[in-house]
Amino acid sequence: MASDGTLSVEVDVKSVADKFWKNMRDSTIIFPKAFPHDYKSIEVLEGDGKAVGSIRLITYSEGSPIVKESKERIEAADEEKKTVSYSVIGGDLLKYYKSFKGHIVVIPKEDGNGSSVKWSCEFEKASEEIPDPHAIKDFVVKNFMELDDYCHQQA
Repeated sequence: MASDGTLSVEVDVKSVADKFWKNMRDSTIIFPKAFPHDYKSIEVLEGDGKAVGSIRLITYSEGSPIVKESKERIEAADEEKKTVSYSVIGGDLLKYYKSFKGHIVVIPKEDGNGSSVKWSCEFEKASEEIPDPHAIKDFVVKNFMELDDYCHQQA
């Protein structure tokens, strides 16, 4: 009997919400160029890579221990609220999880200095022995911090 679970993390970044959100939404182009140590390529298979229904194939760099490829479908996106949800529909992750859905929201800080970025996931393990996806959560946190640095390097 496989088990279901959720995992979440909140990261404070220095970037203003609009800039962080814009760069994150442009991840198809930005991530492979800015973070080649993590991403070999992100290819849009259907849609524009941002709109609901878009499907992207993410190929991770050689250093990725578990996941080499991931196919994701955008399930929901709200530009005004700065939220996006996606489902993993193909790739290595589905060897470990029967289902995996991620959610991201970027929230401006009330004082205007920086943002809070929340990531959460819902998953169903393929078997009881599979650990919760803490490695994925850690990778997401690293990506948020790297994207924050990238935002500050851009004029």
